[in-house]
Amino acid sequence: MTRLGVVMDPIGSIKSKKDSSFAMLLAAQAHGWSLHYMEPADLWLRDGRCHARWRPLTVRDDPLDWFALGEAEETPLAALDVVLMRQDPPFDTEYLYTTHLLSLAEAEGCLVVNRPRALRDANEKLATAWFPQCCAPSLVSRDQDRLRGFLAEQGDVILKPLDAMGGASIFRVRAGDPNTNVILETLTDHGRRLAMAQRFIAEIRDGDKRILLIDGEPVPYALARVPAEGENRGNLAVGGRGVGVELSARDRWICAQVAPRLREEGLLFVGLDVIGDYLTEVNVTSPTCIRELDALYGLDIAGDLMAVIAARLADRNAA
Repeated sequence: MTRLGVVMDPIGSIKSKKDSSFAMLLAAQAHGWSLHYMEPADLWLRDGRCHARWRPLTVRDDPLDWFALGEAEETPLAALDVVLMRQDPPFDTEYLYTTHLLSLAEAEGCLVVNRPRALRDANEKLATAWFPQCCAPSLVSRDQDRLRGFLAEQGDVILKPLDAMGGASIFRVRAGDPNTNVILETLTDHGRRLAMAQRFIAEIRDGDKRILLIDGEPVPYALARVPAEGENRGNLAVGGRGVGVELSARDRWICAQVAPRLREEGLLFVGLDVIGDYLTEVNVTSPTCIRELDALYGLDIAGDLMAVIAARLADRNAA
């Protein structure tokens, strides 16, 4: 039996009806795999090996009673066949250290999804720089004068930190905005932190599309997260409304541009954010929207991911 571990935030606090990690666990259990639950604090390093304190997990698609945990066990993490790394950002130093521990388990033969090295290399904002042909004009800097110059050049920009999620600390700023200085001071911590500026894309009114890719292959539908009235952010966490849409020709072109690099990096499950014709983020830590798209279109996205993982494990066993 395949032994699947998951490293995630507390399972008791998730909204199971919408949680993509939970969808993956349901799919793995449906494959007949045993589930092993961990939080980041359950991992440790001893004499060069990553160990884990995990609890056997069973899941049910019941929003009132969605999981049960058994008695804890402690083993080297590589005793498991595959581990899903599904801890939410922020990507801080503790997250970074966790990926280093996971890399040690990977070196012993455990398949980690997504690959720990790729999680370190692919900051969800900065990874767009791998695909400049897909992106609107952008700038990353801690220099407030340089950021002000970009604002003057573009006239209307989005400013955001590099390490947040869910729409946190995202600002739309127009040339002449009297709040510009304080926004830049806050985001850059007075020049001590990098921030990203992107040209404002008016098509946000039609939604910020989340496109899911499994080993570089896109799900044929996206969830367009349409901003609430008076908002510039489509994130569901800040009141955006999810609308299902079929991928456009431009969406598919973007996916074709990014897929080879994602495969090369070992990123099996990725969520692209696309506004209008432009790629704005490459989400690799804990992409969401599986359950919403499954419900809208009768898909089994997590099941498709488990099939890819099963094929990877079979190839390893055959080698």
